[in-house]
Amino acid sequence: MVAVAPLPRAADGDDRVRLDGIPWETYVALRDSLDEQGSNVRLTYLEGALEIMSPGGPHEISKKLLGRLIEAYAEERDLDLDGWGSTTYRDKVLARGLEPDECYVLGGPKPVPDLAIEIVFSRPKIDKLAVYRGLGVGEVWVLREGRLTVHVLGPEGYAVRDRSALFPDLDLDLLLSFLLIDESQTRLVKRFRAAIR
Repeated sequence: MVAVAPLPRAADGDDRVRLDGIPWETYVALRDSLDEQGSNVRLTYLEGALEIMSPGGPHEISKKLLGRLIEAYAEERDLDLDGWGSTTYRDKVLARGLEPDECYVLGGPKPVPDLAIEIVFSRPKIDKLAVYRGLGVGEVWVLREGRLTVHVLGPEGYAVRDRSALFPDLDLDLLLSFLLIDESQTRLVKRFRAAIR
């Protein structure tokens, strides 16, 4: 599914660096150290390749607003949705790890989220879908240049879908029409709630 939102491209994209040949233990030590410092730096690890990403302002505003809209939808539909933010998910055996920009679980605790959200303002240096696929995340939404692409995990990997498998009644075009990073988030969420009632 590809829907388009009136979201401007960021002039100040996220900063990304890729390092290769990084042992698993180094990745874990770096992630743990960043967590202890309260850093919002995101790490993506895939079989020895490590991407270090520092999100910019537009990135963080977009992920927060999209998350608030999803949460408002869940509340209006009385869905059992839990937000897990940018929790770190990693698997040593599969040599994969990352932090989604936002992620959610439907129906109670699980080892990995049902939905992960990725906001992309600068070109990723590692294939995050390969990481998510290895971890078994069922659905990944990628917002890039105002376009939302829904990836649903199946036996052959991720397939792009017109609708969310988790929220099949959610009108994604309507959702994206409220993703305006230069407006009040509270007012946008209120207007979105009114539109879906």
